Amino acid sequence: MIPEPSINVLGGPLEPCSTAPMTGFFRDGRCNTCAADTGSHSVCVIVTAEFLAWSKYVGNDLTTPRPEYRFAGLRPGDSWCLCASRFVQAHDEGCAPLVRLSATHLRALDLVPLEVLEVYADS
Repeated sequence: MIPEPSINVLGGPLEPCSTAPMTGFFRDGRCNTCAADTGSHSVCVIVTAEFLAWSKYVGNDLTTPRPEYRFAGLRPGDSWCLCASRFVQAHDEGCAPLVRLSATHLRALDLVPLEVLEVYADS
């Protein structure tokens, strides 16, 4: 698997999203992606209680620890590389989390318009 160039949606270098918890398709702390990342884990979000509850409701439980994957579960305030399609779904349903644009991979724009991401930008 070869990662795509590490460029963010603003055209600059992709900044880290989180190393605690460790995130990213490559588990490198960044929302790097490649052709094998069919979910496009490219949007760096700051999760909220509302988003986590919604995500669990739609079948993507991000709060339950999964030690077999070295995943402690997310808590409100954690940063996480979210699938672009899941972000669009959360946006459409009114519970999208905040986004760190500088840590969101350019590939996210394949599914999410920059104008939408900017609405949720963490300033």
